[in-house]
Amino acid sequence: MRWQGGRRSSNVEDRRGSGLGRPLALGGGAASIVVALLVLLLGGDPSQLGLGGGEDPRSADGTGGSGQPLDPRQEELKDFVSVVLADTEDTWPEVLAPVGAQYAQPRLVLFTDAVQSACGFQESAVGPFYCPPDRRMYHW
Repeated sequence: MRWQGGRRSSNVEDRRGSGLGRPLALGGGAASIVVALLVLLLGGDPSQLGLGGGEDPRSADGTGGSGQPLDPRQEELKDFVSVVLADTEDTWPEVLAPVGAQYAQPRLVLFTDAVQSACGFQESAVGPFYCPPDRRMYHW
């Protein structure tokens, strides 16, 4: 699959590197994001899957909010997820329009260690989750 040249979604909030520690998981983490996106787009609740596992805090010098340098491999994963999300944004409105349904674009929040959401304070130990009150998917 060629994704490097694809459109990036603007619906990705990168809260990694905000001083809380743990880096974004690679490998299985990307797969769980894709699964959560598909479930959400099909009208399901991604939080029921049991997948375990704002503002951009980065400064112009390529460091996170904690001043820690960001890992280039994590940046590649962020780009991949952004392209996948953009693809859903481009595809699902056309698929749903003939049946009179409207696609609500979700927002994806990438975080390390812990995050504050409308569902409360969550640690990365809970795994990826969807928070219905703020209509955001969270992934570490």
